[in-house]
Amino acid sequence: MDVRPGTDPGRAAPEHSGAYLATALCLALYGGTLAAWTVYGIVQSDGTLGDFLEGLFNPGASPVPQILGPYEWSLTVVFLVVAGLALAQRRVARSAALLSGFLLLALSLREGVGLIDTTYRDQYRNDPLGGWTLATRGLGLVVALVVLAVMFPATDRRRAGAGPRAAGPDATWRRPSRVCGVLFLLMGLARLGWTGRDLTAGGTDVVRYLRGVVDGSVHGTLDLESSIEFTTVGSVAVLLILGLLAFRGRHDVRGALLVFASVELYLTVRTVVWLTVTGFFNRSFETTEGTLSMATTAYGLAAMTSVVVLATGRGFGPYGGLRAEGLRTAGAGRP
Repeated sequence: MDVRPGTDPGRAAPEHSGAYLATALCLALYGGTLAAWTVYGIVQSDGTLGDFLEGLFNPGASPVPQILGPYEWSLTVVFLVVAGLALAQRRVARSAALLSGFLLLALSLREGVGLIDTTYRDQYRNDPLGGWTLATRGLGLVVALVVLAVMFPATDRRRAGAGPRAAGPDATWRRPSRVCGVLFLLMGLARLGWTGRDLTAGGTDVVRYLRGVVDGSVHGTLDLESSIEFTTVGSVAVLLILGLLAFRGRHDVRGALLVFASVELYLTVRTVVWLTVTGFFNRSFETTEGTLSMATTAYGLAAMTSVVVLATGRGFGPYGGLRAEGLRTAGAGRP
C-alpha cells in the first residue's frame, strides 16, 4: 500500500488550500451567527436549556417559540462540520460546501424578493431585532457568494496517466453512489407526490403557497426560521438533483449526500418522535392515507440512514477509501 507523504486521496490539492480556508472561515462565521441566535432565543424564552434540548427531538416538548427552527438548528451543525472539514483540507467538504452555498443563496434571494414589498421593508425599521436580522441575511448572501466563487474552481482533476482512476470512475465507489442516488430519487418523488396531493386536495391557496417559496414577505412577519413552503419545495429539489448526480456516479457529490441525508434523518427522527408522543401510530393504519404516510416515513428513516452509512463508508474511493494499487498489492500478498 502506498504510504508516501502527500498521497492521501481524500485531501485537496495544495493549490486549492486558499479556497478551502476561505470556505472554512465563511461557514464557521455563519454557523456561529446561527448558534448565537439560538442562544439568544433560549435566554429570551421562558423555558430552560433542558426544555430546548428536549425540543430538539420532540416538537411538542415545549410550547415556547424559538427564533430559529429545526432546519436552522440542523444547518448550524452542518455549517460548522463542513467548516471543520474544509479547514482540514478534506475533498469531501467541497460538494457539501457548494450545497450549503446554494441553500444560503436561495434563502437570500427569497428575502431579497420580499424586500420589494414596502410594508415588509418597514418591519425591518420598526422591529427591535430588524437590523440584526437584516445583517444576518446579508451575511448569508456574502457567505454564499464567496463559497460558490472559490469552491467551484477547486476541482481535483487527475492528470492522464496519474493512476488507475485517471481513465474513469472506479466500481468501488460507483455502486454505493448509485444506490444513494436511487434512495434519494425515490424519496424526492414520494415527497413531490405528497406535496402535489396537499396542493390539490382543496383548502390550500396554491398561488400563495408557490409565492411563499420565493417571496419572504408572504407571511408578513420577520422570521429567520424558514417557511414550510421553502423547506418543502427546497428539499424536493435537492433530493432529486443530488439523486440524479449520485446515480450518474459522480464521486464528488459524496459530501453533499452525507450532509443532506443527515439533515433529513434528523428531521425524520423528529417526526417519528412526534408521531409516537401524539399516539398517531395507533391510528395510522385505519385509513389508506395514514398507511401511505407511515410507509413514507419508514422509508425516509431507512433510506436516509442507509445513505449516511454508505457516504461515510470506504466505497467512495477518492475520499478516503483504499487506493486501487493498495488493494492489488494486498491481494498479491506483497508487503
